[in-house]
Amino acid sequence: MISSNIFRGSMEFLQWDSRDVARWIESVGFPQYKACFTENFISGRKLIYVNCNNLPKLGITDFKDMQVICARVRELLGITETLWSRSIADPRRDPVALFLEKKSRTGEHAEALTFQQFLYDFYQ
Repeated sequence: MISSNIFRGSMEFLQWDSRDVARWIESVGFPQYKACFTENFISGRKLIYVNCNNLPKLGITDFKDMQVICARVRELLGITETLWSRSIADPRRDPVALFLEKKSRTGEHAEALTFQQFLYDFYQ
């Protein structure tokens, strides 16, 4: 499922620096973790990599908090949770998640890439 967030062009989070991400993490109910995001330089572009596997590396170890934070990140980014129980093969990846991984990089190509162009290239 592709979030309507993508189609509205509402991807302001890609411009967030680590302080913006820290304000966001506070707004979703986790002010105690603001420093975890700022000290690790987690920008809006890097939120695509925030998951339960790497949150402990940022200093977040409470499992329930990790689950909620990951759900909020997926909600913000407009991506769906990977269905790991589907098959032993690698699950299909959400196109939005793949696009955001491309946008997490810096440089002229990443800056110019639009979701529509990505979808065109992805399905070609």
